[in-house]
Amino acid sequence: MNLLLTGGTGFIGRALVKALIDRGDHVIVLSRRPHESVKGVQYVQRLTDIPMDQTLDAVINLAGEPILDQRWSASHKQLLRESRIKTTASLVEWLRGLERKPEVLVSGSAIGFYGSQEDVLISEDSAVVKGFTHQLCADWEAEALAAESLGIRVCLARTGVVIGPNGGALAKMILPFKLGLGGPVATGKQWMSWIHLQDEVKALLYLVDHCEVRGAFNLTAPNPVTNNVFSKTLAQALHRPALFRVPEFTLAVMLGEGRELLVKGQRVVPTRLTSLGFVFDYPDLQGAIKASL
Repeated sequence: MNLLLTGGTGFIGRALVKALIDRGDHVIVLSRRPHESVKGVQYVQRLTDIPMDQTLDAVINLAGEPILDQRWSASHKQLLRESRIKTTASLVEWLRGLERKPEVLVSGSAIGFYGSQEDVLISEDSAVVKGFTHQLCADWEAEALAAESLGIRVCLARTGVVIGPNGGALAKMILPFKLGLGGPVATGKQWMSWIHLQDEVKALLYLVDHCEVRGAFNLTAPNPVTNNVFSKTLAQALHRPALFRVPEFTLAVMLGEGRELLVKGQRVVPTRLTSLGFVFDYPDLQGAIKASL
């Protein structure tokens, strides 16, 4: 299979590239910084570097600036939008000009689509709470869904907090926990909808390979936990206490409006995936953290 992958040098993208190569696919990776060299992978900096007669079976779109790498100023929020929405719009417009269209576009999104909903159990059909994250994801998804007018099957991957080795959310948490300084965020009662990196990659490939599926899918493990439980589980895996609570005002200084993602949370479940018989390798947090460490 020939695939085009955007965002292929990120945490999820690198793992996805390895999985694709391991199963014998040929991968074109679109990256502004194509500094890596992987056998079987062609790196390009611009879509125009790809011939219009290129045969592609699938496109996976994971492009986007990291959501919590810095404070949410007005300019950073604009960057978050442009790196997702404009990039996806440009990708679909480029697909329009291809002589032969790919069968499927799997496009990234996030559980931020649903907004913060406290204890409400959220499936793909749940109501949304409007706000910046919902509008960001809704506009992002709308640009991807425009590819349906080209006869391309579109799947939307609404991803939760991805944990795995050597990067991702866990890499940002692990040092204070190793030092015995870790603990819950704010009240700790907010829900965390997480997924192990291996299951994230497995789910993305499932959406590529199964021609009968389309639309939105929650890419989260079937067992979300509260931040209290997450913190306790991580601390126990590291044989450390979890005594130090991160106050909300600290996050307000560091992240501004972005703190909402950490202090409010969402209880999201992968209803559509599980109904299709998808089996998670890491359905429970304890096993996922152990594998990640």
